[in-house]
This record gives sequence, structure tokens and C-alpha cells, in this order.
Amino acid sequence: MTASPNPPVPTTSSAVTASEEPSIGQLVSDASAALSTLVHSEIELAKLELRATVKNAGVGAGMFVAALVVLVFSLTFGFFALAEGINALGLSRWLSFLIVFGALVLLAGLFVLVGIRKVKRVRAPQQTITTTKETVDYLKKSRG
Repeated sequence: MTASPNPPVPTTSSAVTASEEPSIGQLVSDASAALSTLVHSEIELAKLELRATVKNAGVGAGMFVAALVVLVFSLTFGFFALAEGINALGLSRWLSFLIVFGALVLLAGLFVLVGIRKVKRVRAPQQTITTTKETVDYLKKSRG
């Protein structure tokens, strides 16, 4: 078992010595790899930005649904309070039902306000749009 004094030299196109200039094929390969990396990076950036936006939209929509559910239940209390008021014409029993109705309507209003605030936070992925426009402009300029 004798070891060869000179180790094998890699024969891939990426092994370019300092005195040689890269070939057209190598330049195209490098540009293609760089463009691929750039596109993958833009996609990842868009995913990150959209994830936060979709979360805010989902929470806002959930608050609207919660407001609707509370409103439906509060209408039941309101009609029940009205029926008790008409039946008894006394203040104590129906007034208590009316207070519950009012509290549930206020709760529905709170859900609507929180939902509006969350939906207003929904934004377009500005950083992705900006970097994509810059990339397109750069590619247009580089083509001459």
C-alpha cells in the first residue's frame, strides 16, 4: 500500500485557478444558483410577513364571530326581559334581565372594537414588495 505523492485534483468546473478566468458556462451556472437562492429567500420573506398578517386577520375575524354569537344570546335575554316586563309590570325581575341584556350588548361592542383594531393591522408584505421591485429593477438594468 503506497500512497501517491500527489493527491487527485478535483475536475469539477468550480475548480478554477487564479490565472484562469471562469468560463461562460461557469458564469451562467453561478448566476443561476444566485438567482435561485434569491428567489427562495424572497419566498421565505413573503411567508414570514404573510404569517403575521394572516394571524391578525384571523383574530379580527374571530372577534367579529364572537360579537355575533354574544349578540344572538343577548337578543334572547332582551326578549325574555321584555316578556317578563310586560307580564309582571314590576321593576325588580325584568330590570335584572334588562341589566344582563345591556351587559351582553356592551360585551359585543367590546368584541367589535377589538376586531376592528386587529383588522386595521392587516398590511401588505411591504418588505417583500420592496425587495422584489429592487430585484426586478436590478435585473432590468443589468440586461442593458
